[in-house]
Amino acid sequence: MLGILYKSLSIKTRNPLSKMYRTHTCGELRTTDFDKEITLSGWVQTIRKFGSITFVDLRDRYGLTQLLFSESLNEKLDANPLGREFVLQVKGKVNARSNKNANIPTGDIEILVSEFSILNRSALPPFTIQDDTDGGDDIRMKYRFLDLRRNAVKKNIELRYAVNRAARNYLHQHNFIDIETPFLIKSTPEGARDFVVPSRMNPGQFYALPQSPQTFKQLLMVSGYDRYYQIVKCFRDEDLRADRQPEFTQIDCEMAFVEQEDILQMFEGMVKYIFKEVKDLDYNLPVQRMTWEDAMWNYGNDKPDIRFDMKLTNLKFPNTIFQSRKKASEVSPAGFPNAIGIEGGTGFPVFDNAETVLAIAVPGCSDYSRKQTDELIDWVKRPQIGMGGLAFIKYNVDNTLKSSFDKFFTAEKLKSLAEKCHANPGDLILILAGKEERTRKAISDLRLYMADRLGMRNPEEFKLLWVTDFPLFEYDNESNRWVARHHPFTSPKPDHIEVMINNDPSIADADNYLQHPYANIKANAYDMVLNGNEVGGGSIRIYQRDLQEKMFAALGMSREESQHKFGFLLGAFEYGAPPHGGIAYGFDRLCAIIGGSETIRDFIAFPKNNSGRDVMMDAPSTIDDKQFDELQIKLDLK
Repeated sequence: MLGILYKSLSIKTRNPLSKMYRTHTCGELRTTDFDKEITLSGWVQTIRKFGSITFVDLRDRYGLTQLLFSESLNEKLDANPLGREFVLQVKGKVNARSNKNANIPTGDIEILVSEFSILNRSALPPFTIQDDTDGGDDIRMKYRFLDLRRNAVKKNIELRYAVNRAARNYLHQHNFIDIETPFLIKSTPEGARDFVVPSRMNPGQFYALPQSPQTFKQLLMVSGYDRYYQIVKCFRDEDLRADRQPEFTQIDCEMAFVEQEDILQMFEGMVKYIFKEVKDLDYNLPVQRMTWEDAMWNYGNDKPDIRFDMKLTNLKFPNTIFQSRKKASEVSPAGFPNAIGIEGGTGFPVFDNAETVLAIAVPGCSDYSRKQTDELIDWVKRPQIGMGGLAFIKYNVDNTLKSSFDKFFTAEKLKSLAEKCHANPGDLILILAGKEERTRKAISDLRLYMADRLGMRNPEEFKLLWVTDFPLFEYDNESNRWVARHHPFTSPKPDHIEVMINNDPSIADADNYLQHPYANIKANAYDMVLNGNEVGGGSIRIYQRDLQEKMFAALGMSREESQHKFGFLLGAFEYGAPPHGGIAYGFDRLCAIIGGSETIRDFIAFPKNNSGRDVMMDAPSTIDDKQFDELQIKLDLK
């Protein structure tokens, strides 16, 4: 049974062959070491018996070495049989390997074993410890300490360390100082829910685990530590998705006496340095910059993958996704980038009755069969996408056009639509129509899906992008108030500060919030996007007390509430706070993208599952009554 040691296991301590468990590692020896007497220790990977001789592959963190047990040791092996994952020590001589293995660095040599000692036995592992393991995700997470022995996982952990080391080296070279900040702090929930920790010494009071060190790094700027960084754990009690963890790691950075350009230059330099150190990749391309509005218009989301083109075309008005726009009826078509409009009714109800109609031209797919287009229709109808259907135009290589709505459009109108979608002969134009927000997200997802089908998202190709000029505020219809798009310490763009100061945030008619001056305020904020993933985000901060109080008021906080939650920061701003700004990188996600993976769990030594559980330790778990009594807490589960 799993977890039960072999009956032959003795509790008697076995003496190793020598005081030194190993003279070399299992990945170290080469042909230049022939005839050396060496000692190795590691785990048994495989055992292969051939008559009177036995071959064993011995593995450690550094690699794998083949051992040869000759006939003289077979009797001892029979008396002390080896099993997979036994911890073994051997002495022997480096020998030339007859059946060389070009797939491993030690493939030209083997060890002719003269002595061996079983340092520890192993139960039968619940899955094979190899790259193509037979273990499913759940069982591997339960026995994560075994999963970490696999070479594929080991490479991810080593890459994580390499990214960590490179980031630290770069920041050290640029005069940043690593300063630790507390984990037990005051609860000031503004975004995700806090994880809270009861205080035994202060009954009825609670600490919170930090969602980020945001206020501490701003206080460090006030303290004069003008270049701070920390590779730090952060905690958010939020509903999990496939690529989220309740605890995660940030490369957290802050600089004083800087403007946005200083931040962008410094930290695109850091990522380029990491590429070079970890991937030996010289990223010499200029890092593209794009406003939030352009990203939304052209790609349907604010973290576009720019490894390929396939931009969106807006085929119908109104479209009011941007808070900086007036009512759509008040804006001419020329005011909408990359949008052409469908003049008048088409007679096609799917288009005429839709709030918005969006299209992409997919290169080289005009020869899609009926089966393939039906697959795409089924794909957009999935609950995750939520569309009612999909229209398409085949722009054939002979310049003819065929659509799924031919009876509503003449050939001339189809040609006009194809041209306005920037389609070329051989392209397949895919069109979605419906409610604006859902349609925009669906066409964005469809764009990525088609790129995956066509192999346009090479994980070994890296494209960086800065997205800037986000809205400072979003309007929350449920609470009928403004909320910060990033966080409440983000400064408006310099020329928008007066707009915030000179206008009351209250809204008389929530249906017309787009006409409020606050809808036009841009944040002095920026996100770094890598291959369609937000890997870093930051802003220039507010550093004057009166402006920070105005921001809190705009978010619906009373003076008393802002003083209770953030009085320490407001007070600090009265003692010479410098202009400052910073950025935080999602360290786990950055490692995953550089490592060519779609999930951050592959790059975390002991991750939680999608329910936020550690199935290896069985956490979270209950605590006993004594601990509740010490904390003076009574549990009341309803």
